[in-house]
Amino acid sequence: MNPLKQFSLPFTGLKLGTHQFDYELDDTFFNAFEYSLIKSGNLKVDLELDKQETMLLLKFKVIGTVNLDCDKCLSEFSFPVNLYERQIVKFAEAEMESDDEEIISLSRKDTEIDISGPLYEMINVAVPYIKNCEQAGKDCDQEMIDRLNQLSIQKQAEENEQTSDPRWEALNKLKK
Repeated sequence: MNPLKQFSLPFTGLKLGTHQFDYELDDTFFNAFEYSLIKSGNLKVDLELDKQETMLLLKFKVIGTVNLDCDKCLSEFSFPVNLYERQIVKFAEAEMESDDEEIISLSRKDTEIDISGPLYEMINVAVPYIKNCEQAGKDCDQEMIDRLNQLSIQKQAEENEQTSDPRWEALNKLKK
């Protein structure tokens, strides 16, 4: 069974006006996307769908946490997510290409919209580019930081040994 099937909203049977939908996002949601940066999390999604004659207005409220790996010490930490986004879905006779990322175009023949893609993108954009434990209010793993510093010092010592290659001595004299 497709774990993203529940995110296909059939809008043809809905009356004009607002409708509420609630979703729980967990590890199965994030694992359904190949090469996902987020592997696990626990999020609650409140979706308000406003159906109009020529369009749908989707208002997303996403609250919860996602588990990320620290780029500095590699330990896992929970990152809070608190999003309020909107998405406009327009009905058109033919497929339209839109430069506006906030507008999705559907043909009049479509009967449902899959919100899993836009929802996944919203959450991924909310994750910082550089992830570290301090963003969640906790300290990095000091043992790992000490180990990285030790390896860095060893690498610098190896590089210093390599720079004293006798074949380069004549060129080094020219620099001075």
